[in-house]
Amino acid sequence: MADKLETGLTRERAFELLKEYNEDPFHIQHGETLEGIMRYFAEREDPENVDFWGQVGLLHDLDWEKWQDDQLHTVKTAELLAEEGADPALAHSIQTHNSDLNTSLPKPEHVMERYLYACDELSGLIQAAILMRPSKSVMDFNVKSLKKKFKDKRFAAGCDRDVIRRGAEYLGIELDELFAITIEAMQAIAPDRDTFQAE
Repeated sequence: MADKLETGLTRERAFELLKEYNEDPFHIQHGETLEGIMRYFAEREDPENVDFWGQVGLLHDLDWEKWQDDQLHTVKTAELLAEEGADPALAHSIQTHNSDLNTSLPKPEHVMERYLYACDELSGLIQAAILMRPSKSVMDFNVKSLKKKFKDKRFAAGCDRDVIRRGAEYLGIELDELFAITIEAMQAIAPDRDTFQAE
């Protein structure tokens, strides 16, 4: 992915959009978390396009709060982004993470899209696990603890473990490595703000 990618939106406008269509602090926080994770991986995989990767993460669930429908999810996002004059490539990359539930959407092919697919559910599982810990912090969290929570299907039952497994396959890495690098990414962005503290 050597080409320079442009979203057509400033980061400020992207964040305004997120807040315009999402009132629940959790949804806004989840977008910011994915933005940080995506920027972290872009720095090592595609440093020319850190901002693009970041906006893909920030806006990946733009439409979910208002249109909680698997067939509309990311389809409405594409419409909203088109109205904003965003580059269609932004919506395309976002739509790939819902391609399992809406098979008319593009599959994750680029490494950026594969990271989004792999880390979306996984970051939610990690955040749920962190909130159960005395520290409420990702900084003392590790792969061993995550593996226990991953195996316990009753814990954060809404987090689709199969999607997380497929995400590792898409990236061509073992599940343990995906766990390790996602925790690492979340630890790297945590000092910026209290992203992972309980409300």
